[in-house]
Amino acid sequence: MTSPTCDSGINNNPETSWQLKSKQLPIWVRRCGAWATEVSLIVVSGTVPFWLGQLGNIGNKSVPLNPVVAKTTEVIANTFGIPLRNRYQKVTPLANLLWSGALLAPPVIVAWQLYLLATTGQTLPKRWFEVRVVAALGNSPGWKKTLIREGVGKWGLPMGTAYLIWRMTGAFPSLGILLLLGGLTSFIDIYFVRFNKLRRTGHDKLGNTFVVDANSGQLDSNPFSLGDTETQISIATIVLTEKKSESFYLWPWIRKNPGITLLIVTTVGMVSVLGTIFGTHVYIQNQANWREFKQQDNDMFLALVNKLSLTSTKPQERRVSVLALGSTKDPRAIPLLVDLLGQEKEPSILDGIQLSLVSAGPTVLPELRRLNQALKNDLDSLSYGGNSQEQLLVSLRLRATQKAIAKVLKVYSGLVKDVDLSGVDLGQVTSTPASFTLILENTDLSGVKFRGAILNQASFKNSRFYGPGKDNRLGTFDDSIADLSGANLIEANLMGAVLGPVVMQRADLFRATLSKARMPDSILKKANLSSAKLIETDLHRANLREASFTGADLGSADLSEANLYRANLSKVKAEGASFQSSDLRESNWQGSNLSGANFSRANLKKADLSLAQLTNVNFRNAQLQNANLRNTDLSLADLRGANLNGTDLKGAKLAVPKPTQAEQFLATPLDTFKSDHLRGVNFNFAKNLNPDQINYICQQGGVHEKCKSRE
Repeated sequence: MTSPTCDSGINNNPETSWQLKSKQLPIWVRRCGAWATEVSLIVVSGTVPFWLGQLGNIGNKSVPLNPVVAKTTEVIANTFGIPLRNRYQKVTPLANLLWSGALLAPPVIVAWQLYLLATTGQTLPKRWFEVRVVAALGNSPGWKKTLIREGVGKWGLPMGTAYLIWRMTGAFPSLGILLLLGGLTSFIDIYFVRFNKLRRTGHDKLGNTFVVDANSGQLDSNPFSLGDTETQISIATIVLTEKKSESFYLWPWIRKNPGITLLIVTTVGMVSVLGTIFGTHVYIQNQANWREFKQQDNDMFLALVNKLSLTSTKPQERRVSVLALGSTKDPRAIPLLVDLLGQEKEPSILDGIQLSLVSAGPTVLPELRRLNQALKNDLDSLSYGGNSQEQLLVSLRLRATQKAIAKVLKVYSGLVKDVDLSGVDLGQVTSTPASFTLILENTDLSGVKFRGAILNQASFKNSRFYGPGKDNRLGTFDDSIADLSGANLIEANLMGAVLGPVVMQRADLFRATLSKARMPDSILKKANLSSAKLIETDLHRANLREASFTGADLGSADLSEANLYRANLSKVKAEGASFQSSDLRESNWQGSNLSGANFSRANLKKADLSLAQLTNVNFRNAQLQNANLRNTDLSLADLRGANLNGTDLKGAKLAVPKPTQAEQFLATPLDTFKSDHLRGVNFNFAKNLNPDQINYICQQGGVHEKCKSRE
């Protein structure tokens, strides 16, 4: 008995189903798919090890970041205007390895794909999608055509044009606009297929290449005119003839036109000779003038120095000489004036030297810093054995350097960016006649480095420590950010100051005034802010890890999304402050007044809030696992969505206080008072709840296993 014949649907062709499907698609669709896959391979090769490195950077950060990775990161950030805050970070060895791989992998993938394209006409994705890039005679394109096609035509020209437009039209630093411009220029490159019968894109025309079906040799179709059947040209092998333009050969032209050639050579020769003679004369005259002026300046400088060295010169004349010395352009003047400042004994001459240095401008700051540190060291040494006269003299010299530095910073406000004043002593001195207080209010100090500087009791009210760089835009790579790490700012006045992402790691801000200061993204790791005033201060996203705020006033301050891991905030006043989405793990809040504060979505795991005033606090969706809330006042606190697993509530006050006598007739009786603040909150895993607390929780709609037995 024969079985009926039927089509079993089994494909005996060894080609895969993917290849069969790809044949049904137009070449331009497959070409786009290959391009997307090529880009994805490069992106994935970099992003995967990068994110693995992020995960591997948790632990002991003991090694500096690979210098090649660090430099590459800076170049990329500078090119695209990406802010880069921590340029000298330490990382784990594993993170260093993975980030080095993230830097190396994309170039390796690119080089490999270019090699395949040059030698075979197909990258791996092009092979998967069965398209091929060929030269005019149907052979592989080779290295020259490949580099022109890919490096210049496909990426260099479109992306370079987009980048120039982005930088020159004011769209910088918006990366979204850059991506949009890049997509537009790439589309223009692709749209060239609309204007030629051979359906070549701009980069194909530039590289003199063609994209064909890998099997049939069919040319690419027109994606903008799918119904045009005339464009579906099928050929086994592409053989195209190119029109060669007539080449220009110099020697035959010279032989053909001897008269014109002689005229051109004669004219060029005469112009060259006359130009050389004139240029030489101008150069010799300029050199002579320069030497004459140089000699005059040198003679003036030597005369002033000679006058200063004479012991018979009167103090008034020496003062005039000092002021004149500061106005000279001689590079030897500044070091000489600074040396004089360190040796002068006459107070009036000290003031004259100070004024002369100020007139010289910001270039004097490095020399003044050096002298300031030396005099500070001398004064410290004299405090152990020097006489009072010596101490007074050194103090006066030190004050002269302090005044000169302060005046330069004030007079040249905004022009002293990136000046290094690390370790200078500009602190307040109350003893007379060497008293000094640094006043730099409403001054632009962005970019100035004050690492380890003594700035106690200085006034920086409304001053700016953060500003734009050369691109005149904030939030980019070249922002001018001051460095106050380790600085002594005890009792300093920084009210209303613009500090932005300033570095203040380990800075001492004891009893400092920072009210209404703008400090988003600032770095204050292990800083001392005890007893400081931070009323309405913006510390959004600030890094305050292990900082000390003991007794500080944080009323209405914004610390949302801040890092306060293991910070000490005992006895702070933070009424109405915002800690929304902040990292507050293992922080200490003992005895603090946090009434009306916002802790929604904050991480308070293992935080110590014992004895704190938490009335009307917003704890919605907060993480309070294993937190210590012993003896806290939680009346009217909103705990909806909070995680209370292991939270210690021993002695915590949950009930609403009884109304006062005057308001008794208007208030709702306590036993019938209802609120939504505890509704649905799970207290099953909270610790040390007493019967009264459980009873109140059940009355307010909270969740506890004993509530059912009471119903």
